[in-house]
Amino acid sequence: PSASLLYPYGPDQHDRKTPKLDDGTSKKQTLSVPFTFYGKKHETLYVNNNGVISFDARVNQYTPDPFPLADGRSFVAPYWGDVDNVLGGDVFYRETTDPTLLTLITKNINQYFPNIPFTATWAFVATWEHVAYYGSTTNKGNTFQAALTTNTETSFIILNYKDIQWTTGAASGGDPETGLGGTPAHAGFNSGDETNYYNIPGSRTEAVINITKTSNVNVPGRWVFQVDNFTVTGVPTEVPKVANINNCWL
Repeated sequence: PSASLLYPYGPDQHDRKTPKLDDGTSKKQTLSVPFTFYGKKHETLYVNNNGVISFDARVNQYTPDPFPLADGRSFVAPYWGDVDNVLGGDVFYRETTDPTLLTLITKNINQYFPNIPFTATWAFVATWEHVAYYGSTTNKGNTFQAALTTNTETSFIILNYKDIQWTTGAASGGDPETGLGGTPAHAGFNSGDETNYYNIPGSRTEAVINITKTSNVNVPGRWVFQVDNFTVTGVPTEVPKVANINNCWL
């Protein structure tokens, strides 16, 4: 199931890559269709190596802060932590109107939100493939994805988590040998208005490593949100259990 969790990505999808640069980001991406996030239409975004898609400004910060942020930054954090793609992995992204992908996304959204009429007409897909953590002395890597989609009025974000092997870079207090400890990665949304935000359960705790097993749409490893006017749907109240230190369940 985890293999099919990710939407198609990579060179054969004509994806671009972010630079091989610690705390690096893509160039500013000008969108062909505005994406509405918390009532505000955004026409540009950045794909940041450290697990964040941001509107308006780059995010070079590597140790995650809790939401809501006080500084007005507006962004989606599929897995905000200290990625180092120099040590391993790639960050892919593309804007697309590919009919095959849009049909699949539409099918998914209609399944999860049957009361919301929706046909995707545009998507932006960013995929972090087996990315390493800063200071790593191992070959551990995380693979996860964020897909933004809209019909020009209603907007959704789909977060897919295929394989999460580390939570923390060394500069955030993590252990170079395990990628654990310190201030773990954060997953969720920050509107920028200091009021509206969402933290996926387990964020900034050691339990975030189990995000491949949690969901708000009954698909382990997938979280889906309507974000044009943000509402949290079907969110579990229970924080995921923490695996033993050896993660032998992986």
